[in-house]
Amino acid sequence: MRWHPKGYGGERRSVDDVKRDGWREQGVLAVSVEDDDRLTWPERKLVRQFGAKLYGRRDNGEPRRG
Repeated sequence: MRWHPKGYGGERRSVDDVKRDGWREQGVLAVSVEDDDRLTWPERKLVRQFGAKLYGRRDNGEPRRG
């Protein structure tokens, strides 16, 4: 018989499942601006603006506004 502490072992959830659950359960949104093909150009721009407003400039040289 194999015993695992709670939270260990079993199936690993996919990244998209974790993101979806975070949004539905806690209102947390995790988005990759560069890699998420589901976003259109204006949506990517909007997400970048939100990130800059809330957290400041990224290390890649993106200008800080506000």
